[in-house]
Amino acid sequence: MEYIENKELEEKEVKGIFTDMLKYAPSKLCGMLGNVITVPIYTSLFTTEQYGLYTISIAMLSFLCIIFSDWVGLSGLRFFRHHQLMDDLPKYLTTLVTILTMNMLLMFAISFLFKDSLYSFFHVPFKYFLAVLFLIIPVAIRALLSQILRAQLKSISYTITTILNQFATIFLAVFFAKFFNMGAASILLGMGISISLIDILLLYQSEIIKIFKFQKIEWKFIVPIMKYGIPIAATSLSAWIITQSNKFIMNSISGFSKAALVGVGYGLTLPILMTLFAMITVAAIPRIINLYEAKIDVRPIISRFLGYYILVSLPIITIISLYNVEYTHLFTNEKFYEASTLVPYFSFGVFFLAMTDYTTLQYHLANKTHIEFMIKLISGIVGVILNIVLIPKMGLVGVGIATLAANFLYLFLSAIIVLPDLNIKFPKYTIFKIILSTIPTVGILYILKTYLSNIPALIQMIILLVLFYAIYIGTSKIIIKSSD
Repeated sequence: MEYIENKELEEKEVKGIFTDMLKYAPSKLCGMLGNVITVPIYTSLFTTEQYGLYTISIAMLSFLCIIFSDWVGLSGLRFFRHHQLMDDLPKYLTTLVTILTMNMLLMFAISFLFKDSLYSFFHVPFKYFLAVLFLIIPVAIRALLSQILRAQLKSISYTITTILNQFATIFLAVFFAKFFNMGAASILLGMGISISLIDILLLYQSEIIKIFKFQKIEWKFIVPIMKYGIPIAATSLSAWIITQSNKFIMNSISGFSKAALVGVGYGLTLPILMTLFAMITVAAIPRIINLYEAKIDVRPIISRFLGYYILVSLPIITIISLYNVEYTHLFTNEKFYEASTLVPYFSFGVFFLAMTDYTTLQYHLANKTHIEFMIKLISGIVGVILNIVLIPKMGLVGVGIATLAANFLYLFLSAIIVLPDLNIKFPKYTIFKIILSTIPTVGILYILKTYLSNIPALIQMIILLVLFYAIYIGTSKIIIKSSD
């Protein structure tokens, strides 16, 4: 591909990314806060058995959404701008809605025909299985409308709906659990009501009602969506295998109580950290797609934001891992303290997984998502094998090792399998400055752990982060003059 030089457009979009990051920040920070308070609230409300049942139900929900709905929304984001320029959005939206509707009907048909096999696979009671099936309908609608909001660059609207959904779900779940004693089902019911209300709000925010009208479906619209979206679904399913299959494997070996510990370890790491780190990608990816469609070289921009990601994420994840016991005690009920074992493994697994948003973006830009599927599938299969082998021998440590290894393998493969003209530079100067800043921070950590251990762990963690970034800024200004 030959790139066109347009510095003015490039700088405009880069400034737009930073502006959108500020607009998305409230939703991501509130989302992170919501995920933080969810764990202590739910672990206090439910027994380990009930929390394990909730964990398995949500994992089942994500499994079915990946196959039948999420990829339709992502396709809506990828091709929205193209069809907007072609002035045929009504036909495009009709196609998306039709595909989503057919997928929902197919899901219910398969669930009815193969219900016995599915019950056996998921190990959940019938009422939970049925609740998850019906919950997918509002979840699928939200996924599509949210991606359309992103495509329209309506970051503030996206922020408002995300915040409302997060806290409405928590409030309703607590309400049903406290006053109706519904157990883990209270969370599913709370989600269903909250998301349904959010869907109505999204319809008005996206203004789809104004432009949507049923039109004749054309194959020229369907084929690109299927070609782009189905590999994404397969890829997401492979990611599910990496991050979620360990819950089912642990449940089949040791029951809901041990699966609950895996769920707590997961809840303390992936949803919290990914929500925070996604503040960059949720703003950057739509604009990077726009630049690529304009034939602008996006590789320097991707490299720059990869450096920002490492600078933000690596210190946070390292400190959480060093204080894994204190971190777990801070946010969970004592019934779940054993989950602290998983925090370091899952935290660095998140670090590698989130980094692949930058290394795999090349496949999305080139519409070659089948490559991402293959490397994630390989990583997922390796993760499953490691879980099956290690869990009986090592318990929770085996889960942690398997998850970390699978995520690292996925990053490694995506970094070495590079498409022509889409290779990105590794931000080596940023890494060098991080290493230099880490050396004095280790000394501060030793002093805090040895001589100032009476200071609460949370305060110690904040002190370390503040001092690290202060040292990094000083290093950047005084010692290192080069840039990535």
